[in-house]
Amino acid sequence: MHREIQSWYSPSLNKQMEIVEYGHFGPAILLLPTAAADYLEYERFLLIDSIQKYIDSGKVKVYSINSINNESWLNNKIDGRSKVVRQNQFNNYVYNEVVPFIKGRTSLDTSIYTCGASFGALHAANLFFKNPWAIRGCIAMSGLYDLGAYTKSYWDDDCYWNSPMHYLKDMHNEDHLNTIRSSAHIHFMTGSGDYEDPNGSRFISGLLHHKGIRHNLDVWGYDIKHDWPTWRAMLPYLLESKF
Repeated sequence: MHREIQSWYSPSLNKQMEIVEYGHFGPAILLLPTAAADYLEYERFLLIDSIQKYIDSGKVKVYSINSINNESWLNNKIDGRSKVVRQNQFNNYVYNEVVPFIKGRTSLDTSIYTCGASFGALHAANLFFKNPWAIRGCIAMSGLYDLGAYTKSYWDDDCYWNSPMHYLKDMHNEDHLNTIRSSAHIHFMTGSGDYEDPNGSRFISGLLHHKGIRHNLDVWGYDIKHDWPTWRAMLPYLLESKF
């Protein structure tokens, strides 16, 4: 399997940021780490191994980047306003730096789909719903899509605009909604076992249904826990059955 690491100094985040690329061709999947982890998390926990045959066959080309959650929502040493400012800087990094990088490594016509588990699922959904022109869909596993679950009671307009359960409910811009509706890949998956909250996926599924947005909701059983074996099972199942 082709594997290549690159990095650059991000003007959006004012720090060096690494990215790893797996595969040669296919639509691009951009992985967002689960919490405060780095760009190699999905490799260390063997999720990349679980989807290697789809990478090797060119069904998908995969990229993974660093999280900045430990500089925002998981950083207890800064205030809420500083956290959401860092969140917006991360969004800008993805849209203005990572997306052009992937397009340069593939083609301008390559579709990019965000993918993440746990906290990464919120980022995957948010990056897509905020800018469906740059990101063409999302795969969200075991997530909560109300940012209020992470803000420790802090709230402002920027928090609202990073909380899909809030801004989608109030979204009436038909151009924006129709661009979301045009996506072939909007997938929400969750288990029902230990430390999973399937209602997080059910709630956003209900909201998307109300907005006329086609998507896939897949709720797995009570034996399916909030852990890496779950995500190593879910992602290859989705790539096999839906891509």
